[in-house]
Amino acid sequence: MAVNQTTSIDQFPLAARRDDVQDIPAPPPTRRRPAPVNALLYALLVLLSIVFISPFVWLVLASLKPSNEVFSDSLLPSTFTLENYANVFRYAPIGQWLFNTVLVSTLSVVLVVCSSVVVAYGFARLRFRGRGVLFGVLLASYMLPGAVTLIPTFLIWNELGLVGTFFPLFLGNLFGSSFYIFMLRQFFKNIPQDLMDAARLDGAGYFRVLVGVLLPLLRPALVAIAVFEFQAKWDDFLIPLIYLNDRDEFTLSLGLASFKADYDMDWGLLMAASVMMTIPMIILFFAAQKLFIQGLSASTGIKG
Repeated sequence: MAVNQTTSIDQFPLAARRDDVQDIPAPPPTRRRPAPVNALLYALLVLLSIVFISPFVWLVLASLKPSNEVFSDSLLPSTFTLENYANVFRYAPIGQWLFNTVLVSTLSVVLVVCSSVVVAYGFARLRFRGRGVLFGVLLASYMLPGAVTLIPTFLIWNELGLVGTFFPLFLGNLFGSSFYIFMLRQFFKNIPQDLMDAARLDGAGYFRVLVGVLLPLLRPALVAIAVFEFQAKWDDFLIPLIYLNDRDEFTLSLGLASFKADYDMDWGLLMAASVMMTIPMIILFFAAQKLFIQGLSASTGIKG
């Protein structure tokens, strides 16, 4: 009898496990693409990469040519020279322009990240009357073209006496960005509410929950926003053109435009200065590439 009891006890859980396994649907088999299809896709990707990178390669090679050979039929220069890069520093305050651009871009990133995080946190996790209406107004402001608010914004800065300074270039980011707020709100929605509830039970306030619990999880999204904003301010030409008057206060984009008037379209100088303006953004993207893609994937739901 003891043997029979032992046998029945051992067999029962095994039978239950078999039933459980039978109830779980098997995952669909993955279909692997044939090798010729993979080879064709890789060849297409390489071809597209060459097409997209060819303008930058031409720009770099043109900057290494003498000025009279920039638009020659030959892709390679007859003699490689760094004279254009030396002349950029000799004839223009490129160092000051670089410092101005880095300063404006960095301050813009810090202000827009801090303000957008706080506003997005309120829309995503706090319950208050009129939240949906305010969020709709926020999205509506994103739909407005920048040209619509250009003149009223200029009049405001002019009344404050800040035209001709760097403040209009970055201080507006203190109020956040509707696109970044929407992006961060979607990221907040993907974070489980249980994390906030556990922190609240431990006595943490809303600000402590944001800084101690949620911000470490927001790092990919914050990096994506930082890259977006830094690139936008780095390449911006219209706003510095409107608000800056002193040549020593120019940003790189505005300084490059001044080359056309000051140096009678010396294309060699312009190509060298353009390369110097482009390389920092390439380095920034590759340095933050992993977190940048993670942030976009988490906020948009597109997995890559």
